[in-house]
Amino acid sequence: MTHIVIIGTGLAGYNLARELRKRPEEIELTLITRDDGAFYSKPMLSNGLAKQKQATDLPMGDADKMRADLKASILTHTAVTAIDRETQALQLDNGEQVKYDKLVIATGANPIRFPIDGDGSDDVLVVNNLDDYARFRTKLEEKTKVKSSAKSSVAIIGPGLIGCEFANDLAQAGHAVTVIGPDEAPMSTLLPTEVGRVLEKALSDLGVNWCLKLTTSAINKIATGYELVLSDGQTVQADLVLSAIGLRSDISLAEAAGLECQRGIVVDRTLQSSDENIYALGDCAEVEGLVLPFVMPLMNGARALAATLCGESTKVSYPAMPVLVKTPAMATVVSPPARDAQGEWELTKLDNGIKALFKDGERLLGFALLGDAVSEKQALTKELPSVLS
Repeated sequence: MTHIVIIGTGLAGYNLARELRKRPEEIELTLITRDDGAFYSKPMLSNGLAKQKQATDLPMGDADKMRADLKASILTHTAVTAIDRETQALQLDNGEQVKYDKLVIATGANPIRFPIDGDGSDDVLVVNNLDDYARFRTKLEEKTKVKSSAKSSVAIIGPGLIGCEFANDLAQAGHAVTVIGPDEAPMSTLLPTEVGRVLEKALSDLGVNWCLKLTTSAINKIATGYELVLSDGQTVQADLVLSAIGLRSDISLAEAAGLECQRGIVVDRTLQSSDENIYALGDCAEVEGLVLPFVMPLMNGARALAATLCGESTKVSYPAMPVLVKTPAMATVVSPPARDAQGEWELTKLDNGIKALFKDGERLLGFALLGDAVSEKQALTKELPSVLS
């Protein structure tokens, strides 16, 4: 019986396991995770505050339930320290080994951290998993309790997609929010500047303060929390500091094992790495130069990879996959054009929102829809080319 081992129990790891169990083939299945193995949706982490969701409210099943549902061995609170490709064995941090016939690396991505001066820089929080969210909620509640009736203030470093989602969530929950970043406007890697400014105004109306075209030079502890010194010399005071400057694929295990890596673990269209017995899925995988840290690519990948692992070599394909940004202050859907796409943005302002279409002549290659324009998402998506056909 083939033994398939999956490193990681995030959406990628668990969805692959589910796809494998839908198939008739008998396989031995083992999942290994550094956390408690609870199944939850990572995108829920950035909109749980306004919904009054504690970390314990987000999981849809604990490790025991997942073991039963998947008929799998799930090793929790266990780290893989090395991959021995020659013997096809994983070295664990408890000294044990796990052998595999086929291995899938689904380790996701880690928050990017830039060095910042000051004695408060080590206290900067990130929210990239359930434990991070629990820690953030606890500290936020502690600060709020100390201030009695007043809500806490949070400085968010990074005005990208995740930073904007947290800014909306925190402000909607009544907290004072300041977003800091070097960009001209929010979500500059996904939205044209004029479109980003529409989102900026909507979040401003919710109470979010912006310090754009600026970086954080230092974070110092003060009696009430932290003082951030910005690149122009001005200061921002906050009870907590949250970093949301982006994610980087977790390729440490793969690199140490000698697998080909660039921005992610380099895999072919069947998600096979440079080792014929090792595959990668999700935020850590790089498929034809694409690293796509969103849910739909990993769902498509999980279905294709399950077939491949069961003997039906299947190439992954990605249709157009618009991303719904969780900013209820201004509904936002974006399907960015390919990085090397040639064309221009055409903007149409609406009473509530804006429509931006990226075109090469008559061909639609991407869009950004805000407010009332979101209603056109379905029709416009049909016009887009596939991301990977």
